[in-house]
Amino acid sequence: QLQLVESGGALVQPGGSLRLSCTASDFGMVAYAIGWFRQAPGKDREFVAAARWIGGFTYYADSVRGRFTVSRDDAKNTVSLQMSSLKSDDTAVYFCAAGEEGSFYDDNYSRQSEYAYWGQGTQVTVSS
Repeated sequence: QLQLVESGGALVQPGGSLRLSCTASDFGMVAYAIGWFRQAPGKDREFVAAARWIGGFTYYADSVRGRFTVSRDDAKNTVSLQMSSLKSDDTAVYFCAAGEEGSFYDDNYSRQSEYAYWGQGTQVTVSS
C-alpha cells in the first residue's frame, strides 16, 4: 500500500495563507492523479482539488478556485496544496489521496471512490 505522509496543518487567521504537503516514496509508480479532500466537523468529506501526475492538469472545487493551487515537486516526491485568502469555511481536516490510472475512466477526479490511497489528514483551522 502506498503510504501518504501529510503535513502543514495549522491555526491561521482569516485572510491568511497556508501550504499543505503530501509526500510518498514515489508517486509516479502508482499515482495517476493526486486529490485533496477536506472534512469539516459534522460534515461529509468533500472534494477540494486534484492534479494529474503528468500533464499539468489541475481541477478545483468552486469553493476554492482562485484561492488554492495544487503543485508537485518530482525530485521530492511531494504534492502541495497552497491555500490563500483563507476563511472560516475552510476549517477542516484536509486529506491527500492518490488514485491509479484505471480508476479515472471518465476523467473525473472529484469522486472519493476513485482514490485507493489516503493520508491520515491534517487539521486546518481558520480563526481569529
